[in-house]
Amino acid sequence: MQRVEVGVLGGTGMVGQHFIKFLDGHPWFELTWLGASARSAGKKYADAATWHLNGIPPERISAMMVREAMPGNAPKLLFSAMDSSVATEIEQAFAQAGHVVVSNSRNHRMERDVPLLVPEINAEHLRIIPAQQKARGWKGQIVTNPNCSTVVLTMALAPLKAFGIRRVIATTMQAISGAGYPGVSSVDINANVVPYIGNEEEKMQEETQKILGSYERDVITPLDAKVSAHCNRVPVLDGHTVTISVELATKPTHAQMLAAFAEFAGVPQERKLPSAPARPVQYMEQADRPQPRKDVERDRGMAVFLGRLRPCPVLDWKFIALGHNTIRGAAGAAVLNAELMHSEGLLD
Repeated sequence: MQRVEVGVLGGTGMVGQHFIKFLDGHPWFELTWLGASARSAGKKYADAATWHLNGIPPERISAMMVREAMPGNAPKLLFSAMDSSVATEIEQAFAQAGHVVVSNSRNHRMERDVPLLVPEINAEHLRIIPAQQKARGWKGQIVTNPNCSTVVLTMALAPLKAFGIRRVIATTMQAISGAGYPGVSSVDINANVVPYIGNEEEKMQEETQKILGSYERDVITPLDAKVSAHCNRVPVLDGHTVTISVELATKPTHAQMLAAFAEFAGVPQERKLPSAPARPVQYMEQADRPQPRKDVERDRGMAVFLGRLRPCPVLDWKFIALGHNTIRGAAGAAVLNAELMHSEGLLD
């Protein structure tokens, strides 16, 4: 198939660099355009950006000219890594001009006509796009992916939805890469735990209910469950770990819980989308796993790993989940969203 030209808004920042790295060699998408602020526009990427990831940027990208993040000559499909302080106006301008904006920014996630997408869980939420375009008068569209910690939590909970999720308590141990660059001061995070991440708990609680909610007649109804989150920054480079306690309506057995995890899959696996892991949720039997350093890079960082399933004396069951925050929780999530949209014909 002919590769689809794509661009990255906010291509010089940390998340933009993760997009560049994840898209390098992609079988469906070819990165041909980079947009950034006016101070970077007109420069070669190598001169406009300081590369913070391992290795060096692809040679072709280093030589690419950075454009101002304005509609005009950009390809139809754009991945947005724009800072939340400017993302609203820029993303809406591109959607108005006919672009498909797949955004990692938080700005539009909770708007009622914008899909907050995890393709294995709520692919049907894409059906709200025509209502979005009609209500806003857009020729294009905006689709979002969740907060990095929310992805881990929802992927862990989705296999249990059939049992009736009633209450959830989630405590995160979040990697420093989730704070971007320069991120958290080394004086603050070294040999320490920072028990506060601004707005993170609220995002996890609200986004989880929307993602696990139902779609009917152009309305996304949130999951009728209570979610409580405690969010902490820990001295780990990559990988968000979440401890989860859950109350379920039908009281499944230990064997039924494990079977639900093992059997979980979705549209990306059925269609064999390029970035989809064959097993999106993987349970590990070892008593001390999963661990960020040992497990987070497996399956290209696109799977979520679970472990330590055991009875909870307060709710019903408790277990641990781990996911790669900058891949499955950011760039990889958005690319998988775009792959799903392409398979649905939404990029035609």
